[in-house]
Amino acid sequence: MAHKDTLLVIDDTLDNINLLLKVLAAADLKVLIAQDGEEGLETADYALPDLILLDVMMPGVDGFTVCERLKSQEKTRDIPIIFMTALSETVDKVKGFELGAADYITKPIQHQEVLARVNAHLKIRHQQQQIQSQHEQLQEYAHELEKRNAELDAFAHTVAHDLKNPLGGIVKLSEIVIEKCFTDKIEKPELIKFLQITEHSAQNAFNIVEALLLLAGVSRKEPAKIEPLNMSDIIANVIEQRLTDRISQDSGDIEQPTTWPIVQGYAPWVQEIWTNYISNALKYGGSVPKVTLGFDIQEEEKMVRFWVRDNGKGLTPEQQAQLFTPFTRLHARIEGHGLGLSIVRQIAEKLGGHVGVESELDQGSLFYFTLPMNNVNN
Repeated sequence: MAHKDTLLVIDDTLDNINLLLKVLAAADLKVLIAQDGEEGLETADYALPDLILLDVMMPGVDGFTVCERLKSQEKTRDIPIIFMTALSETVDKVKGFELGAADYITKPIQHQEVLARVNAHLKIRHQQQQIQSQHEQLQEYAHELEKRNAELDAFAHTVAHDLKNPLGGIVKLSEIVIEKCFTDKIEKPELIKFLQITEHSAQNAFNIVEALLLLAGVSRKEPAKIEPLNMSDIIANVIEQRLTDRISQDSGDIEQPTTWPIVQGYAPWVQEIWTNYISNALKYGGSVPKVTLGFDIQEEEKMVRFWVRDNGKGLTPEQQAQLFTPFTRLHARIEGHGLGLSIVRQIAEKLGGHVGVESELDQGSLFYFTLPMNNVNN
């Protein structure tokens, strides 16, 4: 259904009101009526009409006062006002324009003049609203562009810094191996050691590139394939296929529920969230990491909160504030490439959820993310 423009007529003369109702209704316009200044102010405040036809000479609050008060309020400031008056004195017209009126109609009212002026100012009003909407969209775009540029700058520094170390190590070790091979000064155990270190450095570089590619994929506008998720299978894949070495290396203990609720999401992305959270819990947990997985059902929000709790040192409020920002680290000793939690945040938001952390010093940390309940459970 097409939108009807709404006009507010403020006039104390019944004959004028009936005439305007007939003319404006015939032009397929919605008309509201107020028969004094105070009623007109109240109606304009709650109805926010597209245009106001305002009589100048009214008992009590006259048209000039009504116009002045409407133009002083942010809600009604931009509504165009056309004065209706029998006054022909130039000084009165000037006063009206100074108060913010858009135009004048002289009484007795002429049908064609009313429609011509009303249509002209409605057209101007629509153009102004369109310009305002485009301006707001441009501002939003500029803000997003500024944010992306800031992330791109941080991204460049991150790549330069984080890839420099593993790639530099690979180059240096390769030079050492080549030199020793040419001089026959390398034994097999030593060669194996150098190759293992080189492999580790190469794997770190590969992981950085993989994370960056995932972040780029999450940042794109294309929607992921949302479907019901079997969280038990996802977590089993994370533990058995991606974190086996980490769990063995850290002698970590992972506890989890025997059953999980079904939620809506995209399995590869959700697997990445669990991988980041569990890996960090093992890496920064206690000397013998103890990791607990769990969930809380949020009935009112129709969401499920999944969480990973560690037994580490905990985080200060200042550290928590930095966690999910792209390309930041808490402090120099933290390993990795500074991308994991940023990816987690973007994934959760893309899937209609959010992320967060609860932590106190010496009490460990609980990292969580939320996902929508499966439709069949709603």
